[in-house]
Amino acid sequence: MTEHPGGTAAPGTATPPACPVPERVLDLFAVPGDVRSVPGGQGHSVVAGDLVLSPGRDAQTAAWLNPVLAPLAVRLDLERVSGRAAVRVAMPIPARDGSWVVDGWGASRYEPDTTACHDPALLAATGRLLHARFDEAVRSRPTGLDARTDRWAVADRLAWGPSEELAAAADRSGSALVRLLVQERADVDLGPDQLVHGDLAGNVLLDASGTPVVIDVAPYWRPARWAEALCLLDAVAWHGADRSVLEPWSTGVDRQALVRAALFRLLADCLDGRGAESTRGASRQAERAYGRALSPLLA
Repeated sequence: MTEHPGGTAAPGTATPPACPVPERVLDLFAVPGDVRSVPGGQGHSVVAGDLVLSPGRDAQTAAWLNPVLAPLAVRLDLERVSGRAAVRVAMPIPARDGSWVVDGWGASRYEPDTTACHDPALLAATGRLLHARFDEAVRSRPTGLDARTDRWAVADRLAWGPSEELAAAADRSGSALVRLLVQERADVDLGPDQLVHGDLAGNVLLDASGTPVVIDVAPYWRPARWAEALCLLDAVAWHGADRSVLEPWSTGVDRQALVRAALFRLLADCLDGRGAESTRGASRQAERAYGRALSPLLA
């Protein structure tokens, strides 16, 4: 699974792939070996034939998530033909043996002639449409979420967990910003939990007709308000959106959504890929980026 600050698999000029694709992966996804990199993320995703192949995919997550995304992608594409679709989802593609992930690689249908979307208003609108569809498609919390032990899953549980555990994690992080945000967190109802995309800001493309295409879904079971706050926070911190985008989120319930979104991002940066505490603490780059983005909140 890709998570911030990487993940956008927008098409572009052909460059040598940073991560060679194993022959077995090419064979099982039935694509030629003539691959080219797609810009965005960490530069590891490649276009092969009519597919985008991406490494670092979690087989357990794909096993429950892709059967949700695939029929939704079909429905949205059919609506697009009839002129009713306002959002699309990249179609996940299984391998010839029926598996969704082969040696850590997953596949989705290649979307030609797309451009990356970084307009915060359009990103937020896309998220609302997507999450309304997710809410219709998935009515109960997927049990597969419990199996996740990656650093983003650990950070998510900390940001929403008991105050004592959160405070201890903040102290271990060595981050003054994390400690400040812990003090800001309050027990407020942010709305019902549902399936949301927890990495939307870098994962929306615009197709040739201008319709948003959502890629690389990072699944969480949290309120849609939190997911929108997270999207806008990332848009400001990493994708050039103006800090004024977050000003409406500086009070009330929206403020608490933004606080938890920021805690989640910063805590994830304090953990290594196994979910264990890292000795480096919060990344200075991330802390500076989020500190600047959060200035309307912290003023």
